Amino acid sequence: MNPTVKMQRRQSIRHRIRRKVSGVAIKPRLSVFRSNTEIYVQLIDDDNGVTIASASSRDKDIAAQKGNKTEKSKMVGEAIARKAKDLGVTDAKFDRGGYLYHGRVKALAEGAREGGLQF
Repeated sequence: MNPTVKMQRRQSIRHRIRRKVSGVAIKPRLSVFRSNTEIYVQLIDDDNGVTIASASSRDKDIAAQKGNKTEKSKMVGEAIARKAKDLGVTDAKFDRGGYLYHGRVKALAEGAREGGLQF
């Protein structure tokens, strides 16, 4: 598939998801961005336009560990759940960012659930 077409398709899916999913302070949006090598996640309060917490596979404690990209994604999910728990957030709305709920995105969600975050 042409990379330009693939990117446009993901953007349209992303916009369709964002029309329905919006986060507030007590139930923020858990936004996922996946690059070829890394994965990033943020807890976002859309009412105030503020990022509450973030985690990524580039964080020192996660990058130092061995494992494949899926295993690191699960660690990122657990890390964001820990940060959310420290802030007193227990619920979130999952925004997969136009990616399929499969592989690294699914592993991240499962790690966040195991860490105590509900969505």
